[in-house]
Amino acid sequence: MLENQYSKLLPDIPPVDIVITMGCNVVCPILPSKYREDWGLDDPTGENEEKFRAIIKQIENKIRELAEKIQAGTIWSNKD
Repeated sequence: MLENQYSKLLPDIPPVDIVITMGCNVVCPILPSKYREDWGLDDPTGENEEKFRAIIKQIENKIRELAEKIQAGTIWSNKD
């Protein structure tokens, strides 16, 4: 992956269907997409391993929820 992956400028990214921002008290660049969600996660930087594991579990749950929305076709009707 390190050989093929590199940072890209926003204009170099192909059209995007779904954008997920994590929250973490940072501002993400605007990336045009058909659907967008902000998961509003806390930034675990400087926290203990328990806090990291809790955030990982939240991400896992959010991914499952997103997959269910995609399979049900409901995200395309909920544009933010």
